[in-house]
Amino acid sequence: MSTKSLPSACARQSLAANRPSSGCPKASPVFKVGGGSPRGGPHKMDALAPGWSAGLRLLSLGRHSQAGAFPPGSGPAHFIRSSARQPVREENPRRRRPGPHREGGGGEAAPVLRRRVSIATPEAAAIGRATGSGSGGRCGSGGMLAAAGLPLLLLLLAAAGPGRAERDALREELLLSPLPDGDVAATFQFRTRWDADLQRGGVSHYRLFPKALGRLVAALGVRELHLALTQGFWRTRVWGQPPLQAPAGAELWVWFQPTVTDVDKAWKELSNILSGIFCASLNFIDSTNTVTPTASFKPLGLANGTDHHLLRYAVLPREVVCTENLTPWKKLLPCGSKAGLAVLLKAERLFHSSYHSQAVHIRPICRDASCLAVSWELRQTLTVVFDTFSSGQGKKDWSLFKMFSRTLTDACPLASQSKVYVDISPKNKEKELLEVTPPPATVHEAIVQGDKRTYAIYDLLSPSLFNTSRSLNVQLKWKRPQDSSDLPTPILHAQRYVSGYGLQTGEISTLIYNTHPYRAFPVILLETVPWYLRLYVHTLTIITKGKENKPSYIHYQPAQDRRRPHLLEMLIQLPANSVTKITIQFERALLKWTEYTPDPNHGFYVSSSVLSALVPSVIAMKDVDVEQSPLFTSLFPSSDGSSYFVRLYTEPLLVNLPTPDFSMPYNVICLTCTVVAVCYGSFYNLLTRTFHVEEPSRGGLAKRLANIIRKFRGVPPL
Repeated sequence: MSTKSLPSACARQSLAANRPSSGCPKASPVFKVGGGSPRGGPHKMDALAPGWSAGLRLLSLGRHSQAGAFPPGSGPAHFIRSSARQPVREENPRRRRPGPHREGGGGEAAPVLRRRVSIATPEAAAIGRATGSGSGGRCGSGGMLAAAGLPLLLLLLAAAGPGRAERDALREELLLSPLPDGDVAATFQFRTRWDADLQRGGVSHYRLFPKALGRLVAALGVRELHLALTQGFWRTRVWGQPPLQAPAGAELWVWFQPTVTDVDKAWKELSNILSGIFCASLNFIDSTNTVTPTASFKPLGLANGTDHHLLRYAVLPREVVCTENLTPWKKLLPCGSKAGLAVLLKAERLFHSSYHSQAVHIRPICRDASCLAVSWELRQTLTVVFDTFSSGQGKKDWSLFKMFSRTLTDACPLASQSKVYVDISPKNKEKELLEVTPPPATVHEAIVQGDKRTYAIYDLLSPSLFNTSRSLNVQLKWKRPQDSSDLPTPILHAQRYVSGYGLQTGEISTLIYNTHPYRAFPVILLETVPWYLRLYVHTLTIITKGKENKPSYIHYQPAQDRRRPHLLEMLIQLPANSVTKITIQFERALLKWTEYTPDPNHGFYVSSSVLSALVPSVIAMKDVDVEQSPLFTSLFPSSDGSSYFVRLYTEPLLVNLPTPDFSMPYNVICLTCTVVAVCYGSFYNLLTRTFHVEEPSRGGLAKRLANIIRKFRGVPPL
């Protein structure tokens, strides 16, 4: 590592040893910060406790947690390791100084010390001048000056030491997946991991973790927070299983700490604050669209119990996602949109797509395998689907520049990992179907969602990547047209629709498909229906292969008018290679005229149904080193080698309600005004007006002059 940032070798020795320099060696020393490799040694991190598996096991899914493998009170945890190589950065991302980027090994306290000493201690400059003018390695008066600056140095150490003891790391990745119908899915994921305890409220220094979200978690007692803003609908049957799906509109679900006394008050305050941070309409979340699930949405992070009374879930299906939501989301990134993968986040290109979804996930995780300390993880994900099919060519070629109008030039300076994954898996039995340029340096094979995938990896931190070119423009070409008839169908997918005629009654139908050839598995169905659709629970029917399918668990919370919606949760067993149809009838309510939207004839939205299941894998999944695995495989890890977790959302429904003729008030107003103006006005004039008889006037000057002239002419006067 270069040492030109410090004035002299003598000063470097004095500062590294935290003592005044009494003498300098003749050889130029190399200043080392901490110990270990220049980029810091790897350590274990990322212990997850997917509480959804605990919830499914509680509902007789036939799986058992590994007792004794976790600390007391932590619940069933599945420890997963991920990469934790943290380069120690010298500059502050907010206040960068000119000069080349330098890295040190070990901890991060020493680089901060170097920055503060170079700014706040003029003794270092004096030492440099003294050593620079000396000869034969003599320090002259440099040792005395270093001894004079030692108290100030110790004060800086005492002030900066505790705040820098908390380590943080940033990993960014981009997954490019060609879809069967010619579209391309791009999934960005930025993961910030912070070894700090936000719940104690003693954290005052924020480096990579956003301060707005950190103070929000600490002030309101948030244990987990998951927010998604989505425009469009992910077509699971055509595009396959997404890495992380979200319903159309805005979705927010939060787990609070057991210390929170009034959960409803904290929930309302949280939604209002998030509404201001992300410029969204989350302030419209109230009791009429908030539910408390009992079986779905278990904690994804470290959980000390699963008391569902601490959970709140709400969806705004009518929320429209636009640029004002993307801008604050990008500002939460440590590098913003100025460097790294975030330079591709160009709003005019992202919203010119078939599907757009951005999300924020905050959860506590174990710091290491022993799980004696807690770290906090922030995941910012963005998924977009581009339609890049070249009409008339029969090809589905694409590139980064064609999708984003930009290319990659460098990685985020604060990121310890920055990679681009390209899914080059063959879609049928024939291989070598895709050609990727430039050729990838490495290729990674993994079992993702029960399917074997092959990824071409481009490491932006690799010096050899930008040797031949200043930018990276990944291109993928199809060697021959792909036959869409041989594409595999997802094992689990669903659809929902509303049927009936008239504006009084109707029926909601949900179809759940299990295409696994020989395995049956259970699924948890969550239905949230607004209060103005009055469900008839006695009409609930579940039919599978022509026979009635009784749920093994059912929870129903009836709605209250203008207070809370319907909540229906069921655990349904899906036989192999079957279609399960769930129907329930409802009656439409007549709202007050002030409760209708400005466009009532457009209809009213019903939020999507949620399916949660452990789907059996066709291919046996082996335990792999998650440190080398992509990030998108670790948010929902597999509980064992035979199944993986899937959460799906159906289409939102658009239901028409009995709508009064809103033009009638206009007609009444016009008729009333006409009657008042004509009838009442006439009577009022007759009753209040007074009449006077006017005598004929004698005429004016002109008339008298005319009569005089007529008299001289002998003509009768006027």
